[in-house]
Amino acid sequence: MRAVSKRQISTANILKIILLLAILLRVASALFQGNSVEPLPGIHDQISYDELARRVIEGHGFSFATNHWPATQANQPTAHWSFLYTLYLSATYLIFGVHPLAARLIQALVVGLLHTWLAWRIGKRIFGPTVGLLAALLSATYLYFVYYSGALITESFYIVGILWTMDVALRLAARQLPASTLNETPGEPPRSTAWLWVELGLAAGVTILLRQLFLLFMPFLLLWLWWSSERLNANGSAPDRSGSSVHNGKRRTSTQRRMHLLAGSLLCMAIVISLIAPWTIRNYRAFGQFVPLNTNSGYAFFWGNHPYYGTKFVGILPEDGPSYLDLIPKELLGLDEAALDKALLQRGLGFVIQDPVRYLLLSLSRGQEYFKFWPSPDSSILSNIVRVGSFGLALPFILYGLWVTAGTLWQGRNRYQQAAITLLYLFMAVYTAIHLLVWTLIRYRLPVDSLFLIFAAVGLYKLVGWVMSHPLFIQTPQHSTPHSSPSHSKERLSL
Repeated sequence: MRAVSKRQISTANILKIILLLAILLRVASALFQGNSVEPLPGIHDQISYDELARRVIEGHGFSFATNHWPATQANQPTAHWSFLYTLYLSATYLIFGVHPLAARLIQALVVGLLHTWLAWRIGKRIFGPTVGLLAALLSATYLYFVYYSGALITESFYIVGILWTMDVALRLAARQLPASTLNETPGEPPRSTAWLWVELGLAAGVTILLRQLFLLFMPFLLLWLWWSSERLNANGSAPDRSGSSVHNGKRRTSTQRRMHLLAGSLLCMAIVISLIAPWTIRNYRAFGQFVPLNTNSGYAFFWGNHPYYGTKFVGILPEDGPSYLDLIPKELLGLDEAALDKALLQRGLGFVIQDPVRYLLLSLSRGQEYFKFWPSPDSSILSNIVRVGSFGLALPFILYGLWVTAGTLWQGRNRYQQAAITLLYLFMAVYTAIHLLVWTLIRYRLPVDSLFLIFAAVGLYKLVGWVMSHPLFIQTPQHSTPHSSPSHSKERLSL
């Protein structure tokens, strides 16, 4: 017992050091970007959020003083930008004055702590404490995350929201296992399943308010919860002949379990809808039509699939060619933002119907931009350093970790671990597919990177274990026992 306590204390201390490192790096990024809002590489949207927040606290609502991206008229309502992030920025400006640095520092502290902590929780829950610590360390020092944490855009909070949602979903799935098999965080208070469904609704709702794209993943998430329940219940909770199972000491029939899942799913979605509904009402009053949340899907699909590209996608249109505004048909420019978004979506779908082969080839070409890890002459020095120093360095470990865990899905015996890995794979696949089919930039891959790094931690763990098992690193003990084994064999990592 004393040895276990020492290990727990050691793990806790290491995690604290990693959390401190993450915060310090992100604070440095915030200080580097400073108290002014400039169009730095990859974070040009912070100019829009800054101006929008200033307009809100001045009493003008969600609007711009001049014509603004994407095609919003001056002093007209906009729903193109995240309402929740704009309110965060507006609140900091009200409390501390219009000082962007204050918002950057608060964001750096919150994100540095929560992102790293959640990466540790997810990595530990699935693969054990060592992989959890490695996932936290990689997340803490990943240059993309450090850079974007100081930018006044949604990315950093959005990634935290995604990790929070994944963490709650994994805890919900773990409730299908006997209590003795759970890998709970020491000191973590027990939660009833009902409260976990509430937390899932809050996590998903906040994430969707930061970027509505996550709403497209919700059906997949709920389907995964149902699938994992069936799988874990059939294999991990001792069903009897009547079809019932023992769940944390309580016998529950399959029908009862499925009814609990249905009730939980409905509760979760009710919370999500309740968080979105106020903005739907606001949009109806502003535009006179139904707009659930944001007006950006139509613009993205139209521009991302315009015939101008042919079959070769370009992340940012070149300066010597037409602008994005030039591509919009002139007869549509008189429409308000919401009506224009819907009209452009129809035009974009028309491009696909007219030439589906071109659309397929164009979508495939987006993979080069989405997974870019090499330096480019078209990018700034800062962009190239961050790209190569983060995704470029991590990619070999990511690929190895994905390869190792893919084998676990087919041959592993740990049913919960298989289900958890499936969830991470599912999100990465769905999220990537959406961007390959619509429009992509490197920063749109960052939410996937947050899970990629957990697999990079697995790859790094396995590689270090392989190196340390090499004869050059092994010293033959003078008195060996048949029960001696390397300490890492006791990890949860059953790969």
